[in-house]
Amino acid sequence: MARTKKPTYEARSWEAESVRELRRHLGLTQEEMSRELGTRQQTISEWETGQYRPRGASARLLSIIAEDTGFAYEAGAPAGGNSKLETGGEEEAEGTPKPGTGARKESDR
Repeated sequence: MARTKKPTYEARSWEAESVRELRRHLGLTQEEMSRELGTRQQTISEWETGQYRPRGASARLLSIIAEDTGFAYEAGAPAGGNSKLETGGEEEAEGTPKPGTGARKESDR
């Protein structure tokens, strides 16, 4: 039996405005989007204000959703690159604090 090749989606770096535009494109509130992604509403808010960026599985999932729904977006370089915003964070869904914001990981609060 021949295997069907599944499409592979590369996680891209998501800017705050792109996250907000995707959510609006989907017609979802922050609360509704957080339920769909399995994260907290506060996390969506932090992504949209630029306090954190989605990374890892969250960034990949946003890319899949964007492509599957025909959302035209300009995501940055692949996630996990050398950007200071792409390192750290307790959980992938929580993202990474922006340098100099004084933001702390959930476990630090």
